[in-house]
Amino acid sequence: MSTTAIDQTDAPAEAGAGHPSPEAAARTPSRRRRRTPLTWLRGGGLWNLAFLAPMLIVFGVFSWWPIARSVVMSFQKTNLISDPVWVGLDNFARVLADPNLGTAVVNTLYFAGLALVFGFPLPIIMAVLMSEVRRGKGLYSALAYLPVVVPPVVAVLLWKVFYNASPDGVFNTILGWVGIPPQPWLQSQATAMPSLVIEATWAAAGGSIIIYLAALIAVPPELYDAAEVDGAGIWRKIWHVTLPQLRGILFIMLILQVIGTAQVFLEPYLFTGGGPNNATLTVLLLIYRYAFQNSLGGAYGEATALSLMLAVFLGLLSWLYFKLTDRWSTN
Repeated sequence: MSTTAIDQTDAPAEAGAGHPSPEAAARTPSRRRRRTPLTWLRGGGLWNLAFLAPMLIVFGVFSWWPIARSVVMSFQKTNLISDPVWVGLDNFARVLADPNLGTAVVNTLYFAGLALVFGFPLPIIMAVLMSEVRRGKGLYSALAYLPVVVPPVVAVLLWKVFYNASPDGVFNTILGWVGIPPQPWLQSQATAMPSLVIEATWAAAGGSIIIYLAALIAVPPELYDAAEVDGAGIWRKIWHVTLPQLRGILFIMLILQVIGTAQVFLEPYLFTGGGPNNATLTVLLLIYRYAFQNSLGGAYGEATALSLMLAVFLGLLSWLYFKLTDRWSTN
């Protein structure tokens, strides 16, 4: 064999030695291209920024700037009329020393607890029952969502008429049909908060029902067929098929409801104004009293301080909740 033949035979091997196999290339970490302002511009970064600019301006003016301004105001003594005076942590100290704060926190927790006991499972039950209906499902969905369409102020004023404590009131008349004596509803410390929870549950349940109905559509029908083959009834199918499949959305809706009930304001403000005897005074209603307790301007520093404490508490609660339920909601 000639030298030329040997060189031609070894050429592919030598060429292959300089080019690793696909397996070796896959094992070799790829070098990331270094990001510079020039590469950002070439990649269309300026156009992306121009596209996002209107949204950033709107959020900055109407959301982020008020939040930053409220943080600054929490360390100032101001009523938005006179010049603000820097007082440091005095606003937080005055809020924590207010005897009404404990009452507001307990009432807010009471409202949140009642709302979770009655208001959280009710939309799930209604959605499951409506998903089993064969005819008229659209009509039932529209009727369930109808309270959400009603303006909240109109709904509260309407229910305030229903809660008339006289024997001729709407609800007391209905109770009289079954032999139950008239109830004081909003006029009693014992029944005022449950009355607010009933109206709030009626007003908010429709949105949750629609969300659960949409989630139920994604449940594979094969799971229900397999459960029927195993002899499972309706309740066992709900417990072993439906609820596990809705686990992720259930955890999300639970934390959203906790955050929403912790910020309840409209119902206690319009129904009772925090009464009777502060029985329905909530944290947000207390913030409102700080800010607008007189016509010359209230203690906005104390109001923003309490608002900031509430925001920090809800943020920590949400973070802890997602840390604890991360594995449960995915496994």
